[in-house]
Amino acid sequence: MLLLESSLHPAKMAMSNILGMFLFMEMLASGFRFGVDGLSMDYYFMSCPFAEQIVKNTVTRALQADPTLAAGLVRMHFHDCFIEGCDGSILIDSTKDNTAEKDSPANLSLRGYEVIDDAKEELENQCPGIVSCADILAMAARDAVFWTGGPVYDIPKGRKDGRRSKIEDTINLPFPTFNASELIRQFGQHGFSAQEMVALSGAHTLGVARCASFKNRLNGGDPSVDSEFAKTMSKTCSGGDNAEQPFDPTRNTFDNFYYNALQRKSGLLFSDQTLFTSPRTRAIVNGYAFNQAMFFFDFQQAMLKMSMLDVKEGSKGEVRESCRKIN
Repeated sequence: MLLLESSLHPAKMAMSNILGMFLFMEMLASGFRFGVDGLSMDYYFMSCPFAEQIVKNTVTRALQADPTLAAGLVRMHFHDCFIEGCDGSILIDSTKDNTAEKDSPANLSLRGYEVIDDAKEELENQCPGIVSCADILAMAARDAVFWTGGPVYDIPKGRKDGRRSKIEDTINLPFPTFNASELIRQFGQHGFSAQEMVALSGAHTLGVARCASFKNRLNGGDPSVDSEFAKTMSKTCSGGDNAEQPFDPTRNTFDNFYYNALQRKSGLLFSDQTLFTSPRTRAIVNGYAFNQAMFFFDFQQAMLKMSMLDVKEGSKGEVRESCRKIN
């Protein structure tokens, strides 16, 4: 019936095709227009069409070899965005004249820099000087979340790389000793609600923390710790400050077990357990513990928002040739 109708109205068909092509061209033009000094989903559509696939393939290869790197990539993206915005400043190496962000005590446990290096090298071979390190990191974190079983989400591209990376700026990162009120205040300074803060904290469903970050909670230092879990923490810390313990029982799987652990008073860091201890955030924790789909949805929305924090656009940044040094 549709074929019959179309054959009866060739003029309408031609007009429809022309309008369709016009709208398609408008969409492309709009994408490019936003891409000049702004972010867009198809930013590399013409300049480097395989950019996203190259990053995804690089991340997949790395995580197949070492699944624990997923947590490192997600955490690195967070630590990048909270300091000077999502501009790849966390990737810059220190020099004799400057101690960079990555050498701050808060960042010494970050891992996955070589994954970003590998993706950048391949992208420079394919499309030299096009894809920023900030975009590579944002895409890598997104792909790591999905690879570990988390939600799939897209992010706009077009971030430029920053030219500043200083150790003193890392004072603005959340401390593992923060209570819920301090976390709400600090995340609020970046435009996040309490619910978005709790959702982003769920990234701790991946990875580990070092004893140095939670040993102050032992020996009666924190009554919010379950007594049996405290024994597990003490056993971990018998291996020294650098001994590692997973945040939840499934360290390489993105799920809502982190929130279940908080309900059992088995949050690893004080800044984890406070989310359940505090009446201001307890209901959010209970909601995510009960409904993983709700956590996934809120997490992906919060990650999208975080990926756009204070991005550098146009001449305010650059596309680094090497992610480890300013051009």
